[in-house]
Amino acid sequence: MMALPQVKQDATDARLSTLSLPVQDGWTRSARADALSRLTARGLPAARDEYWRFTRPTDLNATEVPGAAPMDESDEAPIFDGIDALTLVFRDGVFDADASDDLRLEGVEISRLASVQGADIHWAKDLYGTLEAKGQDPVWRPFAALNTAFAADGVLIHATGTGTRPICIRYVHEKSDSDPILHHVVKVDEGAAVTLLEAGAPGARFNTVLEADVADTGTFHHVRAQGRNRERRANTHTFGRLGRESVLKSFTLSLNGALTRNEHIVEFTGDNAVAHVAGAAIGDGRIAPFHHDDTVFVTHDAVNCESRQVFKKVLKNGAVGVFQGKILVKPGAQKTDGYQISQALLLDDDSQFLAKPELEIYADDVACSHGSTTGSIDEDMLFYLKARGVPHRRAMDLLVLAFLAESLHEIESDDIAESLRTRLENWLDRHAD
Repeated sequence: MMALPQVKQDATDARLSTLSLPVQDGWTRSARADALSRLTARGLPAARDEYWRFTRPTDLNATEVPGAAPMDESDEAPIFDGIDALTLVFRDGVFDADASDDLRLEGVEISRLASVQGADIHWAKDLYGTLEAKGQDPVWRPFAALNTAFAADGVLIHATGTGTRPICIRYVHEKSDSDPILHHVVKVDEGAAVTLLEAGAPGARFNTVLEADVADTGTFHHVRAQGRNRERRANTHTFGRLGRESVLKSFTLSLNGALTRNEHIVEFTGDNAVAHVAGAAIGDGRIAPFHHDDTVFVTHDAVNCESRQVFKKVLKNGAVGVFQGKILVKPGAQKTDGYQISQALLLDDDSQFLAKPELEIYADDVACSHGSTTGSIDEDMLFYLKARGVPHRRAMDLLVLAFLAESLHEIESDDIAESLRTRLENWLDRHAD
């Protein structure tokens, strides 16, 4: 392998000098060593890397955490409070046992990475870092490798049956320089089902990985709300592997954030499986910068599978949105149904949306499509609403909510979708010009 360019070598060495491996022994040891080896060989990203040309990695590479003051969100109850869920709380990446529920849930085994990683054996040994390593080809994902090597904690979820209620990981950001690295693993057995919710910002800057292995006929639902922290820097990774007739649905709502990059890497390995990945992002660059990047890579390597990517962004006052999405259909993956749509609604002339949709198909019996559009508020629709007595501000909000509706429809639970819809309405009220 060729030597790293000096700029990458220096950035990687500097970043690694600030980190230490959480444990030296235990079942995570080999996965951590492998990830660290890959990271030192290939390095952290630079601005000229193909998959980073729309999103500068400077703040994520920095040895010092860019300051991010926590927001006072006391004007709203914690999101998902109305959902009957088993709740686990992390404060700046540190588990808060007093604020969390008991880890027992019928049909599901739950443990924490920090509590069990020093053991000789654990069911997560075969998964921790496995999907992340597989997801590094053909696109290098350096911060995911860094996460596998250095994650201090995370939640390990093994669904052996049908979870009787969702599991909610609630993040609380209190320190302006917190920099947590969390790694979650979800294993869904054959015929089992579980729902995972994530709420809030884990820290001022954070790096999370979620590896989800869904066995034959299993079901995994994932809904994440990234909170209102204006100055946060985030890099998240969701790796999914689907068996025969399995289902994976993941949705992310992002409000505010100086820099957010959410990566989704999904692989179909069994026939007749379904994967939907969706997101809604809304940002106002007036008070603080807003840069939001969704990067998605879906690999079809099985017959008669369905994938959907639905991403919507609403941008104003110089906010920037990015979408990089790819559907790869391998030879033999016949009868693939792949759908991809990315759309942005620009509420002024200062905001921008950068999109790179891709299809790469090596099978001849497929139905794949992609589309990407950027536009402004429909003036005819705005006039129609105002002519019928709807105030201008309310009419604008209704059109924004209608624009985002397609992505929210990807959420399986009506109650969870309504929780997010209410948060969007509240955000629009706060950001009325």
